[in-house]
Amino acid sequence: MSALGALSGGAAGVAGLLSLRRRAAAPPPPSALASSSHLPPLKCAAVPDAGHLVWGRQLRPALALLPFPSQAARKQTPRPPAAASAGEAKPAGFLSKYPALVTGFFFFMWYFLNVIFNILNKKIYNYFPYPYFVSAIHLLVGVVYCLISWSLGLPKRAPVNANLLKLLFPVALCHALGHVTSNVSFAAVAVSFAHTIKALEPFFNAAATQFILGQQVPLSLWLSLAPVVIGVSMASLTELSFNWTGFINAMISNISFTYRSIYSKKAMTDMDSTNVYAYISIISLIVCIPPALMFEGPKLMQHGFNDAIAKVGLQKFVTDLFLVGLFYHLYNQVATNTLERVAPLTHAVGNVLKRVFVIGFSIIVFGNRITTQTGIGTSIAIAGVAMYSYIKAKIEEEKRKKKSA
Repeated sequence: MSALGALSGGAAGVAGLLSLRRRAAAPPPPSALASSSHLPPLKCAAVPDAGHLVWGRQLRPALALLPFPSQAARKQTPRPPAAASAGEAKPAGFLSKYPALVTGFFFFMWYFLNVIFNILNKKIYNYFPYPYFVSAIHLLVGVVYCLISWSLGLPKRAPVNANLLKLLFPVALCHALGHVTSNVSFAAVAVSFAHTIKALEPFFNAAATQFILGQQVPLSLWLSLAPVVIGVSMASLTELSFNWTGFINAMISNISFTYRSIYSKKAMTDMDSTNVYAYISIISLIVCIPPALMFEGPKLMQHGFNDAIAKVGLQKFVTDLFLVGLFYHLYNQVATNTLERVAPLTHAVGNVLKRVFVIGFSIIVFGNRITTQTGIGTSIAIAGVAMYSYIKAKIEEEKRKKKSA
């Protein structure tokens, strides 16, 4: 009982449990059988409410009361062949044998869900231009998804207390502000241009690291950011869909997500990423509801909902809102899970490629016309982000090697 009680979840717990089962199933040695005949019979008293615990779960009483087989029955019971146990381990062996395929599948799903979200999101804004309300719907669908997942134990809900909420609240507040302002920008300008402006996020990260956290940023990183600033400036000057609402909100989004990363470092918890993102989504939804009601509530009640239903129909309107919220939550969750599996350099390359995919597909799907200068500026900005990400990842690698040496 004490050995079982010491087991915990995860691979170590599984291995320990299988080891205990194998030792329990093995027949006792002849010397033990011979000596057992001289032992007095044991008298076992029933202990109320003391079930057999495995990983904190109580087995059914019917299983606990089953009689143990006799020694003769144990001798006659054939042991399972080695081939069967080897066959049961095949799925785990495949995953460990081909980790690159698994990681590649995560990247594919991350990009696919992200592209679909951006395209569907922009299509909704073309007939329902209410980004505050749509932002709240994104989070609402994600929260419902998390609650259903918790009820099914996929994953098991991590406990939370007042101290954890105090740590997570600033992260969720910055997440909510960045999310809403991103959507205001997406509704106001072309998706490709909004993502071009959001390519400036590394610049704000470097500035916050240098001037807020007080950590020295190497000169090579600052120099790599020059093409990003120049490229975004070139693209903005000749962007056909440019307006100040989209530009300013995209810049606020960059600042918000920069502060989110700062507070995230201060709010390191023992929770897995799935539970952390679920709690952040719940808090962010609570934060987003009042602005949506304040800024867009009266317009929605007067004509917003009626206009959207008249254009596309009630069924398509509701379906689009549900799907865009589902894709938003899934792409963020898969992105978090993906980036946990890879090194910082792969993470950096993946983020840059994701932005390239989104910009490229949005131009193809919506047929956005861009000037030659905008195209060149966007390319320069993306190249600068790639250079910055590569240099930063190499610097972090060198720091880890020095610490481990």
